[in-house]
Amino acid sequence: MMSDTSAMLTTFLANIRIVMVNTTLPANIGSTARAMHTMGLSDLVVVNPKRPIDEDAYVYSAGARDILDNVTLVDSLELAIADCHWVMATSSRQRHIPKPVMTPRQASHFAIDNFLQFIQQATHNQDIHPPHTKQQATDQQSSSFLPKVALVFGREDRGLTNEELQLANFHIQIPANPAYPVLNVAAAVQVIASIWYEVAEERLLNINIKADSDLPPIQPTQPTQESDANWHSIALPQRQQWDEPAITHAQQVDLENHFLQLLQHVSLYNPSQSKMMPQRISRLFGRLQLDVKEYQLLKALLAKLK
Repeated sequence: MMSDTSAMLTTFLANIRIVMVNTTLPANIGSTARAMHTMGLSDLVVVNPKRPIDEDAYVYSAGARDILDNVTLVDSLELAIADCHWVMATSSRQRHIPKPVMTPRQASHFAIDNFLQFIQQATHNQDIHPPHTKQQATDQQSSSFLPKVALVFGREDRGLTNEELQLANFHIQIPANPAYPVLNVAAAVQVIASIWYEVAEERLLNINIKADSDLPPIQPTQPTQESDANWHSIALPQRQQWDEPAITHAQQVDLENHFLQLLQHVSLYNPSQSKMMPQRISRLFGRLQLDVKEYQLLKALLAKLK
């Protein structure tokens, strides 16, 4: 048993990244930092903000000045999520090419399951040891071996674009009034972070290095009256054990590009005629939940075929 059970919780929270895209108001960045700090999160990445982080942001951050001091600014969402293993984007509505949709609570269980499965497998292989103290947790926080999850939040006025949403493995929808399901971006961060912290505390403070396996498969949301009536349900099982780490988002995009190039090479894909093909390929590879060895095998196969 762990001598300091909060160390596992600290390690998990340290590997959650909050990504804000093209934010308009610095105050919302500050409020997001405050929301993160109250829930034990610290990794904030801001993609191409419309205005620089200013004194307003620090005022609204309250006790979370350290998060703003260490914020990472990047020019694109692709850069923000390149080293992440799972990308979850917030959206208030279903899209034409849907990705699997989860509630914040379902998403938190998914992330914790994968975290625990990695810890269990890595411990068995003696690659790493579960953190027993807060210091060990701190030492492992930036480890590239640990699975990192990105939670992506869009613009204040229009959220994320379809292209940005397609970069995610899953979409998160916060249950809300269907007549007006739109939250302020900092409020959305607070809701999701609070639920994730609650679930993580319940599961990781009473840990025996064994992931839950009784969660139901993730199901797409049901169509609404305003959406296409021709939606179909598909069960998406979660991989229960990995003998190799999951690939990062950058590796998945690399594989998608090679696959599209092969399709072009054999005349099965014309970019000017099939606009939706990249989105469908992205969804396919995201659903496969590839690990590093599988990625290397498929990339070698694509290179041979080409």
